[in-house]
Amino acid sequence: MNFRGRKTEAAERFAERRRLEEAAPRLKDRAPDLTSLKLEVEEAHDASGLSGSKHVRLIVVERAPALFAIPCGDPSCRGGGYDVTSSILRGLAERQERFEARDHCAGTVGSAPCRRTLHVVALASYKK
Repeated sequence: MNFRGRKTEAAERFAERRRLEEAAPRLKDRAPDLTSLKLEVEEAHDASGLSGSKHVRLIVVERAPALFAIPCGDPSCRGGGYDVTSSILRGLAERQERFEARDHCAGTVGSAPCRRTLHVVALASYKK
């Protein structure tokens, strides 16, 4: 695949993700007492156990979608990504201040499964 094809594919994935975010209910409606949410996100390869990436996402509760879909960090992965939405919303519904979520990438790298895993530690605070 040439560079232009990869760029077009990435733009299509971004547009689809944006459409899903816009169509999703708002986080403030699903968790009205939530005041802050921080996600510590770590992606690792199942076979090696090596961390592929680690970062923190600070969620702007007032305007964020109630959708926690994260793309796979492997540029060779096709059709993959993670969806920890149900785990995150469950933790928020239970007003947990710290909880974890995991998901496995369902994409493929060549003809093999992707084999990456996402681990998220959520830190939330709520109105008293």
